[in-house]
Amino acid sequence: MQHKLLNDGHSQRTFAVVLDTGDDVLKSLQGFIEDQRIASAQFTAIGALSDVVIKYFDWDTKAYRDIEVREQIEVASLVGDVATAPSGKPALHAHIVVGKRDGTAMAGHLGTAHVRPTLEIILTESPAHLQKQMDPTTGLALIRMEQ
Repeated sequence: MQHKLLNDGHSQRTFAVVLDTGDDVLKSLQGFIEDQRIASAQFTAIGALSDVVIKYFDWDTKAYRDIEVREQIEVASLVGDVATAPSGKPALHAHIVVGKRDGTAMAGHLGTAHVRPTLEIILTESPAHLQKQMDPTTGLALIRMEQ
């Protein structure tokens, strides 16, 4: 993983983070935000993966369903945010759209994924921090605005 600070002004830093072949996307990004002490941010990315697990939240069961893709795919869009989890640690939330060889697309929450050959991420830190709270209806930690 490589990274470069692109902008550092008024509590709002912007980074370019480039992942390489074999890197685990979520583990690498989680490590980066912890190392940089980022509590709130948004990010976008493009690139390609050797495999991915896309997660679909099933409303009826209140559980995620895994959709495994075990082939080379293009990352058409990866978007997400960082917010403070109820535990106090920074938490990633990412959605992904991938394109298969035949041009079909698949989308959902990002689960495990491995880079091949690159994933280019632009991450912008937010000066105001977002806080997640447990939602009793879904059982998920969701961002809630402070009143």
